[in-house]
Amino acid sequence: MVATPIGNLEDLAPRARRVLAGVDLIAAEDTRHSGRLLSRLGISTPLMSLHEHNEEARVPGLVEGLRQGQDLALVSDAGTPLLSDPGYRLVRACREAGLEVLPVPGPGAALAALSVAGLPSDRFCFEGFLPASGPARRERLGALLGYPVTVVCFESGHRVAGTAADLAELAPERGIFLAREMTKQFEEHFFGPASMLAGWIERDPNRTRGEFVLVIAPHRPMQNAGGDPELEEEVERVLGALVGELPLKQAVRLAVRITGVARNRLYARALQLAAGDPAS
Repeated sequence: MVATPIGNLEDLAPRARRVLAGVDLIAAEDTRHSGRLLSRLGISTPLMSLHEHNEEARVPGLVEGLRQGQDLALVSDAGTPLLSDPGYRLVRACREAGLEVLPVPGPGAALAALSVAGLPSDRFCFEGFLPASGPARRERLGALLGYPVTVVCFESGHRVAGTAADLAELAPERGIFLAREMTKQFEEHFFGPASMLAGWIERDPNRTRGEFVLVIAPHRPMQNAGGDPELEEEVERVLGALVGELPLKQAVRLAVRITGVARNRLYARALQLAAGDPAS
């Protein structure tokens, strides 16, 4: 499992270069993309495509080649293989066959963003790509905003503005870090409350281009003015009862009036309750 640069070619580890030059075959998510990388490195190792549409069919042949003594390297388009990329079936088949599988660590977008986000990193959840459709994305974000750990997501250029708008509605005060084009020429970062992210993106049309990693600060339990745990339990009970009987927006509106808790916090929790998620 060979990690390749997410942008800057100087990030390729010497060991990764040596392994790619020395194996019998390289399985790549996109042979055209990886072929350009190998060409720039002066490496002529044969390439085979391995992606979500052909992985299942090609795994048996690759495993048989390994049984016969071949050495194989797996690379994704960028970063560490298997993180939102194909390869799981191959690794599982190798493990089940008793074959050795070794990591050649290196760049990875998720950890690179987390390391500079300025948000808690002792515990975190890697979500991968958010859903493509607006309603599904908002529902998923509502659940993620309830996690008590930092959340790391991938996002695409044509959806990042919509995601920013959703975050501003669901949790305007939540701390957000957004990395664009990490390690590349036009890399830039946003750090601040979710309410300001959409405006930052709108100020420059280029900010909807490229590849993005979104890091969301952990959820903190709903706080009432006095910090009384018993009252916090009452807020949860009231919201749960209303969500069970009324449409979501109406339930949240009434819960705000009854409890005095900020709407964005109640709305994010209401989305969880409506989805059957007991986390708080």
